[in-house]
Amino acid sequence: MRFLGLLFTGFVLAAVTAAGLIAWGVLYFGRDLPDYSQLADYRPAVATRVHAGDGRLLAEFASEKRVFVPIEAIPKRVVRAFVSAEDQNFFKHQGVDWLAVARAMVTNVRMLAEDRRPIGASTITQQVTRHFLLSNELSYQRKIKEWLLAYRIEQAMSKDRILELYLNEIFLGNRAYGVAAAALNYFDKPLDELTIAEAAFLASLPKAPDRYFRERFRDDAIARRNYVIGRMQEDGYITPEEAQAAVAEPLTFRTGRDAEFVKADYFVEEVRRELARMYGEETLYKGGLSVRTTLEPELQGAARKALRDGLKSLDRRSGWRGPVARLDGFEGWRDRLAAVRPPAGAEDWPLAAVLEVVDAEARIGFADGSRGSIPLDELRWARRAEKGENVGPAVKSAKDALAPGDVVMVERLSEKKDAYALRQIPEVQGALVAIDPHTGRVLAMVGGFSSDISVFNRATQAQRQPGSAFKPFVYLAALDHGFTPSTLVLDAPFSLDQGPGLGKWRPSNYTDRFYGPTPLRVGIEKSRNVMTVRLAQYIGMDAVVDVARRFGITDNLPPQLSMALGAGETTVMRLTAAYAMLVNGGRRITPSIIDRVQDHTGRTVFRHDDRPCDGCAGLPWMDAEPTGDTFAAQRLQAARTSAPTSGAAEVASPVAMPVPVVPDTREQIADPRTVYQVVSMLEGVVQRGTAVRLRELGKPLAGKTGTTNDSMDAWFVGFSPDLVVGVFVGYDQPRSLGDRETGSSVAVPIFRDFMQVALKNAPATPFRVPPGLRLVRVDPETGRPAATGNRKAIWEAFVPGTEPTGDQTVLDGGDQGAGFLPASQIGRPDAQRPQQPPANVGTGTGGVY
Repeated sequence: MRFLGLLFTGFVLAAVTAAGLIAWGVLYFGRDLPDYSQLADYRPAVATRVHAGDGRLLAEFASEKRVFVPIEAIPKRVVRAFVSAEDQNFFKHQGVDWLAVARAMVTNVRMLAEDRRPIGASTITQQVTRHFLLSNELSYQRKIKEWLLAYRIEQAMSKDRILELYLNEIFLGNRAYGVAAAALNYFDKPLDELTIAEAAFLASLPKAPDRYFRERFRDDAIARRNYVIGRMQEDGYITPEEAQAAVAEPLTFRTGRDAEFVKADYFVEEVRRELARMYGEETLYKGGLSVRTTLEPELQGAARKALRDGLKSLDRRSGWRGPVARLDGFEGWRDRLAAVRPPAGAEDWPLAAVLEVVDAEARIGFADGSRGSIPLDELRWARRAEKGENVGPAVKSAKDALAPGDVVMVERLSEKKDAYALRQIPEVQGALVAIDPHTGRVLAMVGGFSSDISVFNRATQAQRQPGSAFKPFVYLAALDHGFTPSTLVLDAPFSLDQGPGLGKWRPSNYTDRFYGPTPLRVGIEKSRNVMTVRLAQYIGMDAVVDVARRFGITDNLPPQLSMALGAGETTVMRLTAAYAMLVNGGRRITPSIIDRVQDHTGRTVFRHDDRPCDGCAGLPWMDAEPTGDTFAAQRLQAARTSAPTSGAAEVASPVAMPVPVVPDTREQIADPRTVYQVVSMLEGVVQRGTAVRLRELGKPLAGKTGTTNDSMDAWFVGFSPDLVVGVFVGYDQPRSLGDRETGSSVAVPIFRDFMQVALKNAPATPFRVPPGLRLVRVDPETGRPAATGNRKAIWEAFVPGTEPTGDQTVLDGGDQGAGFLPASQIGRPDAQRPQQPPANVGTGTGGVY
């Protein structure tokens, strides 16, 4: 009996001592524990995802690649897979699974005896504490703190909240944080599309996140996945039949997803800069924004290909600059070839070594041991580049272009499996921008040959002279001052005094010829410089400067006559937007690259189109957003509200109910009538002028070429009624493109190739004529009313009262002063030049000036 008393007393003392030690431990280790309450407001660093206009992913900006998903949206099979793999008793314990701890301690005794790494018994809650609040230090002090924190977290939070933190924060390899990012990275699927086998694989990753994705560990990955599947069956989460089917499922990772990203590096970088300006770097890389951009992937692909093909074509005309490298001898050539670094911009062009050259072809080999050949037809362009702009003699044999040992870039020809084309990276650069003229949405943007060469965006950052592409705005200023498309302007030599010590300026045409009295229409169709300077001299450069400012071409154009020929600098984006304001009837638009931004909760925080739409809320096709998003209805109404004079057809609603009217809030910056007259004359550039090669497209098109002095820059800005495209080509360090290179030979083909894709399914919609104009059949070459049977006659638009009759006057001017003469007096030495137009001009009773 006494023994039992002593035993009881000892047990009580031991219990009291243990309790005291536990209490002391809690007080000692709990005094400096991190504040776990911060987890209640935890917001993980979530990637900002940028989407194209059709929803396809463009890019992700992130410090950690993560997509946050609330626990309610995570499928049960994913949750259960992780619970089975990591913490079978998660829903039963209070933070620490003591049974698992005891089991691990017994196992670790054996592990230590065998000099093997001990195993752990951490619950999901403990992993949350370790990840968020503690370090990964291996010590008993850290383990005790982990137990204490796990218990406290379990008391303060629900199991669902703990799982939400865990499943969104855990690193799962392959640059993925959280289960949603991992599902995309490994299987290219959202969580709700994962199979049991795929969910089990993701749940197997926490043990070795950077191991199981590698091909050499594929068998280990399958074994670990199948283990998790077995645990799910044991826990009653799946049936034996489901487990058997999951085990039999092959482990297949997604392939080629990177290729599905739309190639839009320059556009994406522009978006990144805009988002950083709007929200700051912290929100950009950690805020989980969802960004819908204006980019149309099909148009972007066409723009990139058209520009790259155009630059390659021009570069070929400049000659072959030689191989990337040379191999001296062929011993170990494969290893030496593999060591050659491809130049920036090579992208999909592999390096090949020229092994043998015969007359008809060059035989090449690749670092992987495969062989091929470059036929002579693919080498004929490779005339040796010489000093200046010259090229060497014609290539009549493959030996004239290549030699054994040359390391060159090649591209496989689709026609023959082992046939390749010789390639070189162009030195010349360029840009292409496509804009919706009614909204300003940038549908495509390419800022250079390759962003690997330079991220400098020549569409938005390069300030270049537009040359003759600026002329339409000089003509617009003239039309606003009473001129008409049939007004005659003298195309003849004259000189202007530039000021003390500067001598005379004698403008000339590109052809160095002069053509006498010429209608404005022909002047712009044929890009006559002298006529343009006469116009600017007469109406005054202040009027031209005002038009350039209103249309956003440049903010500070010097009021000098040379500026009328495009000597002032602007960007491709600004000039293309200015043309967009011509085709939309003179309404101001601002180019935009972002349609909408949503925060991590899905709330819309920015919308480019902020017009009010009182009847939009609750429409069936609207995006379901807490703020009553009006974006979808606004897009639906866009054609209606593009311009009062657009004549756009009604857009059918997807349901049988009226479409809300969205107001047109764009500022009218020019008279729609004179704006249309410019558009009509620019249509003549395609029909009869410097862009006549575009007629082959068979669609109503208009535009203007531009070539600067010494062919430093080549431009074409053109448009259909609903799409405006600007093309620029030039060297970053300006130099001549070549003696015979112009906007017509360089930029127009790029525009044509792009429009072939952009308009392939579009109807041949004519340009929309605003009210308040009178159409008269005229001879475009003379500006006179057309005689019956004149096959060259066109319908010309006139403001009522300015239609041509039979008499004509001609704008003369220059060193003797600007004025008007009857056409019959041109060239007479005694002709008097009045400084004002005849009084009856513009009344419809006399000639037009």
